[in-house]
Order: sequence, then structure tokens, then C-alpha cells
Amino acid sequence: MIQTLEWTSSGVRFIDQTKLPTEETYVTCTTHQQVADVIRNMVVRGAPAIGVAAGMGVALGIQNSEASNVSALESDFNSIAEIIAATRPTAVNLFWGIRRMRDKFDSLKCRPIPEIKAALVEEAQRMHAEDIAANQAMGRHGATLMPERGGVLTHCNAGALATAGYGTALGVIRAAVEQGKKIHVYADETRPFLQGSRLTAWELMKDGIPTTVISDNMAGAMMKQGKIGAIVVGADRIAANGDVANKIGTYTVAILAKEHGIPFYVAAPFSTIDLATPDGSKIPIEQRNSKEVTHIAGRQMVPDGVSVENPAFDVTPAKYVSAIITERGIARTPYETSLRSLDRTDR
Repeated sequence: MIQTLEWTSSGVRFIDQTKLPTEETYVTCTTHQQVADVIRNMVVRGAPAIGVAAGMGVALGIQNSEASNVSALESDFNSIAEIIAATRPTAVNLFWGIRRMRDKFDSLKCRPIPEIKAALVEEAQRMHAEDIAANQAMGRHGATLMPERGGVLTHCNAGALATAGYGTALGVIRAAVEQGKKIHVYADETRPFLQGSRLTAWELMKDGIPTTVISDNMAGAMMKQGKIGAIVVGADRIAANGDVANKIGTYTVAILAKEHGIPFYVAAPFSTIDLATPDGSKIPIEQRNSKEVTHIAGRQMVPDGVSVENPAFDVTPAKYVSAIITERGIARTPYETSLRSLDRTDR
């Protein structure tokens, strides 16, 4: 399995996703500030992976703390959490990871500092293991929705690289293939950061799953030609009403799917569901550097001085979503009811 990130004796180790697919290199962070930079600069990306990275970043920062009492350690915790929380606003898993570490810290305030530090490292490692298990459970649920054979379209990368391992949307595809389904993946390139062509294709080729990369503006034509039997994507935040924030371009794919009568599925761990956010209009959308649009592989592709928009995400209204696949089961409309029902489901 691809090691997206892992806790090591030397620090938190990440595969550098900005160098894929041509270079398979790794970055080891020894401070929480370095973990924050890795998240901000998309060395690690994907909501579940960001959540685990946040937990490991907090644990690393606390491990490095020189605080001599719990009060000073708590002050350090708050500073560490603030730095990590400021990296990427849309992925709710980031804040889930920090909140889980804070809850663990709060439960340990009466313990000696070395014990607190060790327990936070253990909690971050537990989050890593739980994410892989959740993705595998999600895969088993979602595989039942995949066609027996034919094309499945993905947008962005929601695979092992976007998680601690196995993947969300690609985990569904992996599980379907493991069950014997004959699936051919069509991977949108996913401009402007090219997560589909760089990362999804790289992952699936390693697994031997047939894959074709298409440019984003080819998706509608592929659907019209009957090459797509289902669509499955990941998510960075899902509102209480089922609105889904995912990589920019997902909204377009969902509308095209509706027009062509193709099911549009979203696969995400329950930690991505934000029941405190009533609908998609309340989800903050990250704006990224314009160079991601104006340059490709370091080469400028647009005139100097032109205005550029670069939102990292868009919001797909719940009415376009056929089902939301989680490790706790599959939610269908009305999502206000079904998602809250999953909230009451035992882990």
C-alpha cells in the first residue's frame, strides 16, 4: 500500500505529491511548522490525509515542546493548533484532526508531561490506522453501487494518496475490482493542479486497474458516447443537507451526470460530514495562488497582467448527488435525515 504519510522515529514522513508521477520522493518533517508547510503547499493533500497530518503535526509539536508544566504545555498546544488550522480552510478534516487531539489533551491534563506527549503520539497513530480501516469499510459499501463492468469516471484524486491508505472514491473502485467487477477508470486530469492525471493515474497503474486520462472538458462527450456507467468522487466537506464541497470542476461533472442519467456518488469518511454547517453556501472556499493557473510545469501560459480566478473547490448541490458513501453506510436523500442517522451509528 502506498505510504502517504507515517509517523517515524525521525519525524512525520510524507510522499511528496508535488513531484509525482515522475519522482517518488519523500519529505520528513521534524517540526509542526514544517507539517503546516507541507499541508499548505500540497505536498500532502486530500481531506482525510490532511486530517491525519494535522493530528501528527500537533503530536510532533507537543513532543518538541520544552514546557515544564501542563499550563505551559497547553499554551504551546494552542499555538501549534493555530498554526496548523491556518493552512487550508475548506477541508473540515483538518479541524476534525485538531479537535480530536485537543479532546485527547484535555483528558490528560492531570497526567505527567511525558505521559501526555506519548499519549498524543499514540492518538495520532490511531487516527492513521482508523482512517485506513474506514476507507476499506467505505470501499465495501460503495462497491455494491459500481457497475459489473464498464467505465467509471473520477475527478481529482481520492485514492490512497488523499488518505492514510486505500482511498475513498478509489477505495470504492479498488473494492469493486477486488470483488471481480471489470471496471475501466476514466480519470479527469483535474486542472489546474492535475491531481487526476498525475496522481490518480499513477495509483491505478500501480494497481493494474485499466485507466484512461481525459481532459476535464472531455467528460460530457465521454458520457454522451456511453463510456461512463457511474461517477464516484471524494469530498473535502459535506454540509448537513448533503451539499458537497470537492475539487473545482466537480459541480460541472455532477450536472453533466444528471443530464445523461448517470449516477453520481460521493465517497468520504464520516469525519468529512459537517453537521454544524447547514448547507454549501456556508462552506469556505480556499483561493489558491494564481500561478497554478497561469503556469504549467513552470512555463507561463497566459499573458502578463491578466486577471485570474483560482478557487480550489466548488460546491455540488445535494440534488445532484445520488448517494453519499461512508464507512458507516450509504446515505441517500433526504440527506438531512440520512446523514444524522449515520451520526448515531456506532463506529
